[in-house]
Amino acid sequence: MHVVITPAPQLTGEVVVPGDKSISHRGVMLGALAEGKTRLSHFLAGEDCYNTIKAFQNMGIDIRMESCFSEDGSEERRLVIQGKGLHGLKKPVKEIQAGNSGTTARLLAGILAGQPFEAVLDGDISLRKRPMDRIIEPLRLMGAKIGSRDNSNTLPLAIQGGRLKGIEYTLPVASAQVKSAIILASLYADSPTVIHQPAPSRDHTEILLRHFGGRLETRNHTLTAYPAQELQGRDIRIPGDISSAAFFITAALLVPHSRITMKRVGINPTRTGILDIYHQMGADISITNIDDTDGEPVGDITATHCPLYGIEIGGSIIPRLIDEIPILALAATQAHGTTVIRDAGELKVKESNRIDSVVRCLRAFGADIEPTEDGMIINGPSPLTGNIVTCRMDHRIAMMAAVAGLIAEGQTIITDGQWVNVSFPGFFQAMDELRS
Repeated sequence: MHVVITPAPQLTGEVVVPGDKSISHRGVMLGALAEGKTRLSHFLAGEDCYNTIKAFQNMGIDIRMESCFSEDGSEERRLVIQGKGLHGLKKPVKEIQAGNSGTTARLLAGILAGQPFEAVLDGDISLRKRPMDRIIEPLRLMGAKIGSRDNSNTLPLAIQGGRLKGIEYTLPVASAQVKSAIILASLYADSPTVIHQPAPSRDHTEILLRHFGGRLETRNHTLTAYPAQELQGRDIRIPGDISSAAFFITAALLVPHSRITMKRVGINPTRTGILDIYHQMGADISITNIDDTDGEPVGDITATHCPLYGIEIGGSIIPRLIDEIPILALAATQAHGTTVIRDAGELKVKESNRIDSVVRCLRAFGADIEPTEDGMIINGPSPLTGNIVTCRMDHRIAMMAAVAGLIAEGQTIITDGQWVNVSFPGFFQAMDELRS
């Protein structure tokens, strides 16, 4: 899908960003393992999350969309999952396809490790390049039998589930996906599992699992996950995804005369690193109407155009903004001074090598940016010029390029804009509506 972006004189208005992708995935998974119905309002109807739905439908779970009314009386759609309990999954009728979704693949591996059947888990060309050894190792220690083609530690994986045991495990990197795979496998273990984290990572699995009736204890960076006898279905309203909101926050900061409000966005502290960094850079961002929904804090975020200043970014904050680094790098190209991003080597194993992808894309626009082994160095402000961009199956690169096109001179063409549907269906329409 070719998308043409032209400079915007200003952007004003409100945006309702899609439901949080991480919570949407986990809601489907835990709803399928719970007893009774789970209803997910404001579910992210993106391709990644549909791959999770199809995976559980493949294992006999009834999942469907239904119409309902929200609190303000407007009609909306919600996802209804008829759970069959921790031991209700059936052997999949065909290979499970995770598509482009690393969350689907890694978390589902943890669930499959405890099932009394064998399953094959695969993904698209991009996902097949991403490392799976980080989940294979702990799941094997728990007793699962997992094999990859040619011992490559990549998809496809053959997983023979069975009886699992609790372990004590230290994560080599702060990874919510790896942590969550172990937590989900621990539901089927014969004893508690202790997980040591090098730094906090997003904790949506812990919050949701407790909400469904699971037991976890957290002390400092150590988590203890307990086996479960039963989970209970729940009604959950999913907050807006702060990773999606980040693109409009940045657009408001960079486009002159702009002011954008994003309604009911998740502001879980494990995800708000982008807000902390922007405040350090001098951004005009406020949060109002702070509330709590099913254990997840939400608020309305308003961003207003203002000058930004370069800073150094690294250390324990990186896991709290790892998905936002592409759009943060764009902001840094317009900041006064030098921005250094370090300790972000995890970017190399995302949908693309995001260090290379971000540098290549922003250089094409004319940015002064250099890659490093674990991040990048960006000098600003740099005037940008429109370009032709191919995102190479990475939705965040496509959206970053679209925001760059709003401040670049001339026309920007994104040749494969359809990849934004992975996490933000309707992204380009929402952007256009802010121009009016």
